[in-house]
Amino acid sequence: MSNEIIWILFAIFNFSLLIIFYRIFGKMGLFVWIGIATVIANIQVLKTVELFGLTATLGNIIYGSAYLATDILNEKYSKDDAKKAVWLGFSTLIAMTVMMQIALVFEPGQSDFAQGSLETLFGLIPQIALGSMAAYIISQYFDVWIYDKIRKVLPQTKYLWIRNNVGTMLSQLLDTIVFCSIAFYGQYPFDVWLEIFITTYVIKFVVALIDSPFMYIAKFMHKKE
Repeated sequence: MSNEIIWILFAIFNFSLLIIFYRIFGKMGLFVWIGIATVIANIQVLKTVELFGLTATLGNIIYGSAYLATDILNEKYSKDDAKKAVWLGFSTLIAMTVMMQIALVFEPGQSDFAQGSLETLFGLIPQIALGSMAAYIISQYFDVWIYDKIRKVLPQTKYLWIRNNVGTMLSQLLDTIVFCSIAFYGQYPFDVWLEIFITTYVIKFVVALIDSPFMYIAKFMHKKE
């Protein structure tokens, strides 16, 4: 099975799982999902794959699902709930980073086989870690803000796809600018940096398109809440 087919199925699986969390646990399920998504996305991003002729990192799908979760909170509950979820995800990311850095300090036992792998996964270059956290908090806060602004101008349900897509696509663009500028600028020649920037955003753009049907499904769940 090709990477492209696996990637599409993986996207459907991730967004479906988010909807299941929401269906079973309601608003709390969205908060939990955002915590999960921020941690897993920052692990998956370390793996690169070939997709549609482009070199891309994993993690973009589940990272994109965090935007869907905050959009659902913004749409059905309040902007304050969405902001709280953003800070929850940010705090989870910081906690995971600190705890794993401390875990790496321990001297491994003679029979240990995991230290090297853990160092590869969590011995993050500070510049990349800083880029990831800065991009997350800036772009997610922007997403909450722009979604609320669009909803005030186009409040009808028929414009839900506009609120969801425009907000997420602009936020993902901002996320890519911040992350690539902090993490990679100066590390590569400008033409290589620009290629990384473009391919990263193209993948995120496609993910934003895929999540639209799931936004509509979530819209009509838990109406009594």
